[in-house]
Amino acid sequence: MPLPRLLALLLLWTSQCLAEQAVLRFSVAESWSMPLVRIEADQPVEGLLYDLTQALASEVGARPVYHVMARLRLQEAMEHGDIDVRCYVSSQWFDAPPRNFIWSVPLINQRDLLVGRPGDSTAISAEQLPPQAIGTVLGFTYPGLQPLLDQGRLQREDSRNQLLVLQKLQAGRYRHAVSNQLSLQWFNRGLPDGQRLQALTVLDEQQLGCMVRNDPALPTQALLRALARMKQSGQIERIVQRYGGQGHQAVMPVARP
Repeated sequence: MPLPRLLALLLLWTSQCLAEQAVLRFSVAESWSMPLVRIEADQPVEGLLYDLTQALASEVGARPVYHVMARLRLQEAMEHGDIDVRCYVSSQWFDAPPRNFIWSVPLINQRDLLVGRPGDSTAISAEQLPPQAIGTVLGFTYPGLQPLLDQGRLQREDSRNQLLVLQKLQAGRYRHAVSNQLSLQWFNRGLPDGQRLQALTVLDEQQLGCMVRNDPALPTQALLRALARMKQSGQIERIVQRYGGQGHQAVMPVARP
């Protein structure tokens, strides 16, 4: 068979396979930054959650499609059936979770930390902070800080993602900020000891998982089983470790009032 004809047939076969392959629509929050995800041209290209969703789609033989949107639009998109899988989410973040989604097993342990500037290594609870603005991410909820925010003792200074929060803390825009532990470890990587931002205490600790749309058109149960296998086999933990999560359990106890 002539080479041009062979190449044309191969291209046709590849196009047909892609057309027939099931599509999984994953949500990506604009507020995510590395190590969770890096976004280029409105699409994720690397990161912990990119690797996790790519592996999940591969497990069920589907093609992943990503919808990048503001965090505050995520629940609306779920309710309208615009996304099939939402990952890195906690039941504590919902007043009323969408009823047509099913939770996976817990996949990742997240700790929200109170973070200080370089050299500020004295352990302190949020209740001990003097009145001040504190660096936070727009649209994120912080149960460990909410009573102090409600009392007006602390005021949120929101940025659109976690990286900007830490950069502003490093630049001295405020004295303290909140960060998840993985993002803080990623930010501090390669910095000399004297320039690293400091974890002062754990504000909150949550088990995060994925939510899968319960729809006959989707392999919902196959997705949930695949996530359980990925967790049990250690694949999830290996992905976390790939992005600097080694030893991410060992910091300090959760702060309590």
